[in-house]
Amino acid sequence: MKVLFAAGEAWPFVKTGGLGDVAYSLPKALKKEKIDVRVILPKYSAIPDKYKEMMQHLGDKQIWVAHHNEYVGIDYCELDGITYYFVDNERYFNRSRIYGEGDDCERFAFFSKAIIETFYITGFEPDIIHCNDWHTGLVPIYLKERGMYNIKTIFTIHNLRFQGFFYNDVIEKTLEIDRGRYFVEDGIKYYDMISFLKGGVVYSDYITTVSDSYAEEIKTPELGEGLDGLFRKFDYKLKGIVNGIDGTV
Repeated sequence: MKVLFAAGEAWPFVKTGGLGDVAYSLPKALKKEKIDVRVILPKYSAIPDKYKEMMQHLGDKQIWVAHHNEYVGIDYCELDGITYYFVDNERYFNRSRIYGEGDDCERFAFFSKAIIETFYITGFEPDIIHCNDWHTGLVPIYLKERGMYNIKTIFTIHNLRFQGFFYNDVIEKTLEIDRGRYFVEDGIKYYDMISFLKGGVVYSDYITTVSDSYAEEIKTPELGEGLDGLFRKFDYKLKGIVNGIDGTV
């Protein structure tokens, strides 16, 4: 089985929370189970130079995002037996902050598109893309838009509070997807806004959270962050899997 683990961060390259830890430890555990797993993340300027010096350039191309062509390069390195791919674009990722920028919608729409439009550069077309948190919530949508139904998706929620909310005019301006198809209650619509995370929940093949108890808690109005009804509806594809402990760190 071939798995591409897509995340907005991964330790030791860059980390703001628990996602960074999981993106480092879980692929190592999967590899021990004989799974061909590789990780893809943005090439942030905040990545320490010692890791940038380890990277090699695999290739680059232009991809269409927000009504213009944009450069995407793919660099890679190996660390602790895992291959890491880095999506390179200085306009989007040469920033002082990882998240919280005014153009986060465009930055992570670009990242999501780059993930699935560079398989021929990496030479690695996965059976499953494991998406994590709102930064990769558009990946299942873009796979369907390109008719790539052979690739399945798992979407893991690490922090439900951050959902990637944006004004709905980005549907045409940035995402360039069909409003009638996706801006619906069982789509990316969140009141008058859109939610990247909701896109991941609705359009992925399977949903996981970081524990069985959290999978139950997010079905309640108290802890569901406005999506409790959605999680109850998609209970059939929702599973809690407890984060393990990496004893090597």
